[in-house]
Amino acid sequence: MLNYIWFGLMAAALLVAAFNGTAEAVTRGAVESAAAAVQIAIGLVGIMTLWLGMMRVAEAAGLVSVVGRALRPLLRWLFPDVPPAHPAAGAIVLALAANMLGLNNAATPLGIKAMEELQTLNPDKDTATNAMVTLMAVTTAGVQLIPASMIGVLAAAGSTNPTAIIAPTIAATFVGTVAAVLAARLLQGFYPQTTAVGAAS
Repeated sequence: MLNYIWFGLMAAALLVAAFNGTAEAVTRGAVESAAAAVQIAIGLVGIMTLWLGMMRVAEAAGLVSVVGRALRPLLRWLFPDVPPAHPAAGAIVLALAANMLGLNNAATPLGIKAMEELQTLNPDKDTATNAMVTLMAVTTAGVQLIPASMIGVLAAAGSTNPTAIIAPTIAATFVGTVAAVLAARLLQGFYPQTTAVGAAS
């Protein structure tokens, strides 16, 4: 679907440019933007390597586990259907902790693992459970304490203060996360589910 949307936007831009007689300016802008994108991407390699390296060191030092332990009380409220001793609980903690620390490469497989574990608790394998929907909402709009990717992009683009985005990012992602959780909780009332397998254990 996204491919169709992007194609439609590009086709509309070309048609408008042809109609307005600005096709040459659009072509020149596209070429210049492509060249700038390559320069930013090359500069981003080194910066992202530095940030991700620092995050990997922090992960190896146990920072993800520390954040995970701090998140456990909140996650018990967010995911009441998940038994505390179930592997899904630990997978959710690690996925959200990695996401908060900007460990995108680590957060993705951890999120997939958490979904797989939640599926084992799912009595209806063809329908997402409330816990699965909540996890998707929280990880999509998840709070990021260290937006490493955006810091890298800003630095590569020549920003004089790329870390200035940290505070606005925390505020924006916090608001987004609260809205996502509230929406998930409100909508759960319209979709009652049977007790998950093993939830009583």
